Amino acid sequence: MNSGSRVTDAAHYHVRRNEMQGAVRVVRQRVPERFRWRAAVAGVTKVAGKLRGLERVRVEEPVREMVLDLADADLRREVILDARKVGMDLDRGEVLPHATLADLRRLSFLAGVDVTRIGRYTKLPEGFGDPIDSAASIVVARTLSEYHRRRAHKLWLHAPDPDGPTPLRKHELILLERADQERAESDRWAALAKALIAGG
Repeated sequence: MNSGSRVTDAAHYHVRRNEMQGAVRVVRQRVPERFRWRAAVAGVTKVAGKLRGLERVRVEEPVREMVLDLADADLRREVILDARKVGMDLDRGEVLPHATLADLRRLSFLAGVDVTRIGRYTKLPEGFGDPIDSAASIVVARTLSEYHRRRAHKLWLHAPDPDGPTPLRKHELILLERADQERAESDRWAALAKALIAGG
């Protein structure tokens, strides 16, 4: 591939040809940034997450080293979370704050969300003092936030303008109330994700 091509296109070219070492080389040679480069790395980790054994190690370890060397702390964190969505763990305690089940329960209570919903999607430890998978918990909280945000927007689209000339009917008022509830739930899950990232 031409070195002047977009990093996403160059990485996808190698991924499509099952040349994972070439894809890794592309993202390592390009200047890291928060849009195309991050998307290219996400594409590589998505495929690598399905690999097993030595084949996976050959992709995962170079990507992990590259990510840990990033000077942009926010970009480093987001690439790690992108990878965790597809089952790749690039953070082994170096980047995201450590948290225990007790921390997660406390932060969930403060945010006003049900911690057991996280347990449906990622395994939580039994002991209060045991560490949680911080990356997985953040990913789940963000996903739930996005889920409720989409539900709120869908409800708003089905309801008429409350400032319109026609008074709202009872079922329309209920739609708007449910939309507001969904948006508030989205905000609560987003708040939990932020608290976990900040370390409580």
